[in-house]
Amino acid sequence: MNKNAFKIWLDQKGITPTARNTRVHAVRTIERKLAELGMPFQDLDAAWEADRFESLRERLRQMREDARDGGQDYRILMPGSEKPLGRLSSWVSWLNQYGQFLGGASPPPDADADRNSTSNNQGKPMPTLPTNLILYGPPGTGKTFSTTEEAVRLCGESVPDGREALMQTYRRLRAEGRIEFVTFHQSMSYEDFVEGRQPTTESDDGDDSSSAGFRLETMPGIFRRLARCAEANRGRSAHNEAISVEGRQVFKMSIGRNNAEQAQFFDEAIEGGYVLHGYGDIDLSDDKFESRERIEEAYKSAGMLNSGLTSVGMHHTFRNLVHNHDIVIVSKGKDQFKGIGEFIGDYEFRPRPEGDYHHRRAVRWLWVNKEGVNVRDIFLHDFKRKTLYPLSLDKANVPVLEGYLNRRQADAPSEPDSFVLIIDEINRANISKVFGELITLLESDKRLGQRNELKVRLPYSGVKFGVPSNLHILGTMNTADRSIALLDTALRRRFTFREMMPDPSLLVDAAKACGLDLPGILTTINERIEYLHDREHQIGHAYFIDCTTIAEVDAVMRHKVIPLLAEYFFEDWAKIAAVLGDAESHDGPINGRFLKRSVLKAPPGFEDGDAFPRFRWEVCSEHEGFDYAGLTDQ
Repeated sequence: MNKNAFKIWLDQKGITPTARNTRVHAVRTIERKLAELGMPFQDLDAAWEADRFESLRERLRQMREDARDGGQDYRILMPGSEKPLGRLSSWVSWLNQYGQFLGGASPPPDADADRNSTSNNQGKPMPTLPTNLILYGPPGTGKTFSTTEEAVRLCGESVPDGREALMQTYRRLRAEGRIEFVTFHQSMSYEDFVEGRQPTTESDDGDDSSSAGFRLETMPGIFRRLARCAEANRGRSAHNEAISVEGRQVFKMSIGRNNAEQAQFFDEAIEGGYVLHGYGDIDLSDDKFESRERIEEAYKSAGMLNSGLTSVGMHHTFRNLVHNHDIVIVSKGKDQFKGIGEFIGDYEFRPRPEGDYHHRRAVRWLWVNKEGVNVRDIFLHDFKRKTLYPLSLDKANVPVLEGYLNRRQADAPSEPDSFVLIIDEINRANISKVFGELITLLESDKRLGQRNELKVRLPYSGVKFGVPSNLHILGTMNTADRSIALLDTALRRRFTFREMMPDPSLLVDAAKACGLDLPGILTTINERIEYLHDREHQIGHAYFIDCTTIAEVDAVMRHKVIPLLAEYFFEDWAKIAAVLGDAESHDGPINGRFLKRSVLKAPPGFEDGDAFPRFRWEVCSEHEGFDYAGLTDQ
């Protein structure tokens, strides 16, 4: 490897000397161990030339999976490490940086300026610049599928060769909450995307809560929810063994009511490393209270037993059914959660002079976000209003939940995971209305942690909000729906645009399977469309790419291509016939290869219209079939 040049490149990115040397050491170690890793490359330069490190990244990913399962394969690279998972993730990131260096990626602007200006004032390098990318082109050019591959790459994963393997990786990342997908439409609003207010009738978490009427509660939209997850992410856990929910119970618990007056209880619990439980001041530490019946008797004797016995049930659960290493999820209202922890201590009775919340258990907090995150991120339904109860993992999104369990703490030295929001059909919505102030916040240099970091105060919640640098935005835009020239200028300036046009060469395999010259057919159709309309309304190769028989090609032409042409040309069938090769110069009937034309008889009183005959156009029936000679004999 070119060690000295790579060091200079890292310096220009604002990497501190210690972090720079760590990266260089890691990359050099990988290069020295290529043979032991089973790689056929002489050095990293050869590995980059061969496949841009794809096979090498896959090998490191396999090594990390082996370490997660208790294997020792990782010792090839780090023989003395007892906590390899976090280091392996970092080494993959540093290998990617070396790939950027080999690929000629430039350091950020003003890299030669004062080093302190390119850091976050804590001596840490700024995050990698985020990606704002829009794929645009005619329909059927594979834009949506291409976002799948791009999203996997941005998440730091190796992009598999096969479609099925790629989709498996993509679905896994979606299940983990790393990738979100949304389709824009004409009714999409700022309230759906960023935040808005929704009516709710619940005032707090407790069993004894009651409310009349409803109130408007600020709810985050899809972008703000994902941005909050990305900002809170610190990378994967540094523990030698990742935390799994397998073999554990998971409990929902409320700590105080969901209002400002009782927020102190949650703050105290986080600071003290425990959870607090209310309902009575009877000490349940005695072994006799291992029985639910004895708890009930004690509350009856004290005259504190409520009519539904719910306090007894929750005390019994808190004291006897919760075990060490079980998981607790602290709710914030019925539809949000704000903390996740692991029980690490038995029941304790700690009287409080101010009264209530005398019962506690020690907890190791794994994730905390006082703003709250939507419960639908991890469960299929909202929380019940019970203070404490076990959650069914059958209704849980286990990969996402385990992702929260294995988040690093804020002071852990690790690069955060990348998150990707895919916006399909981005130009179908009113961009200015949907994005609002995000138009400014999306700029790369105004993201959190960047040189010109910017936050705004959101109008509904009043919180200060910025867009994290580890959140990437991928959009698709169908140019047949709306020209790129009409797109909001502010959005165009903040996004990179990559054109995706029809590629007839991708139809070679389909052409062999069905016995038709599909590349030639598609080329001819698109040349005629461009002549009669424009290049933005061509037909994409994806319409034909899965065809294996002539019958399937006929079905695509009949049910997709011809209706699309009718839409393009506003039912001007003469132009449609010209595209398909059925146009004739005379004014009589046509029995064409795709279309048939007959002359309509003028009704009484309109015979003079015979000088300008009117026609009926029909698509040839399935029995008659289509003839592709007019699209191939050019």
